[in-house]
Amino acid sequence: MNICIIGSGGRESALAWKISASQQCDVLYILPGNAGTAEYGINMEIDIMDHVVLRQFLIEEGIEMVVVGPEQPLVDGLVDRIKSDEELSGIMVIGPSAEGAKLEGSKAFAKEFMEEFGIPTAAYGRFKEDDIEQVNGYFEGHEPPFVLKADGLAAGKGVLIIHNREDAKSEAREMLAGKFGEAGKTLVIEEFLDGIEFSVFVITDGKNYRILPVAKDYKRRYEGDQGLNTGGMGAVSPVPFVDEILMEKVETRIIQPTILGIAQREMDYTGFIFFGLISVEGEPFVIEYNCRLGDPETEVVIPRLENDLVDLLSALCSDELDAVEIKESNETAVTVVLVSDGYPDPIEKGKKITGIEKVKESIVFHAGTTIQDGTLVSDGGRVLAVSSFGQTKEEALGKSLRSIEKIHFEGKKFRTDIGWDV
Repeated sequence: MNICIIGSGGRESALAWKISASQQCDVLYILPGNAGTAEYGINMEIDIMDHVVLRQFLIEEGIEMVVVGPEQPLVDGLVDRIKSDEELSGIMVIGPSAEGAKLEGSKAFAKEFMEEFGIPTAAYGRFKEDDIEQVNGYFEGHEPPFVLKADGLAAGKGVLIIHNREDAKSEAREMLAGKFGEAGKTLVIEEFLDGIEFSVFVITDGKNYRILPVAKDYKRRYEGDQGLNTGGMGAVSPVPFVDEILMEKVETRIIQPTILGIAQREMDYTGFIFFGLISVEGEPFVIEYNCRLGDPETEVVIPRLENDLVDLLSALCSDELDAVEIKESNETAVTVVLVSDGYPDPIEKGKKITGIEKVKESIVFHAGTTIQDGTLVSDGGRVLAVSSFGQTKEEALGKSLRSIEKIHFEGKKFRTDIGWDV
């Protein structure tokens, strides 16, 4: 089977690693990919939003399956364009329609969806840019801290937790005035839920679903979950506090009504759902939906998945998902993300990377890398994700940290405490 992955980050690197190992995969293309994905397939510089060019590529290369990694193409309707094209109708496409992707693309849409289908989530208010008086009234009528969310996609940076009213009012004004561009022109303000977060992933055809390995990521930049939010500094799977009792609540109260809602609204949804959850004294609530696999959670979830991923995705597209049993490793996986100095603020690219070839006890997934004049260099804030297995999270983390010692680039930064609170 000829397969194409859309995307260029650590998630796509992990997907390429897994898919290329399948006996069902003949040729793998990654659009556009990075320096790491080139180890598993063929990188192609193609504008995926140019349907004429993409269409020609899919036809000429005989692509039979397209796996869409990042959220923006899904929200922009890439899946709809492929499925509505008669000449491409035989291609299996992994990802929801634009309507299904609104679960991630619009925080307000997601909150209304959860409200309609009785899915536990934080109380909230929704405000437009000319609603500043109502915003101030909301802050006066509620106790801090407050959670401010840009309604649209903001590259993982559109969520702020504010601990006093005046700062909250100031941040809300900035967001509604365009701090996050069009993404913030609608503002969702939520009550703050005090608990511990975790991530649950399912694969679904919009009617049936299967639960993938559970993970927990770490978004704060510094040790002990201090500093600014990032796209993710590392992840661990499984999550010890997510026991059978908690997972039964997650499945019956959150996953099942979500799939029911997708079916009742007749969303075209064939792909992954990420449930960003928080356990408040053992009771699960939804913080957010993502319409794809998370990053860096994918770098621990996919390695722990023992199923042939191409077989699993084929079953998804063939109405055979209900016959599939998910198999996962009994070992613990920990990934530690190496970032550029200054991240998540602006960073310098083009730093020479050495030593990856010396890593023997971990998997190195490339996130923001490229080849420049024949040399491997950094090309983003998150540069590499180093994933390791162990009988315990401490053993797995130790392997990743030892591997990281072998890798060098100017300004290399990382956290040493991934998994510290589970």
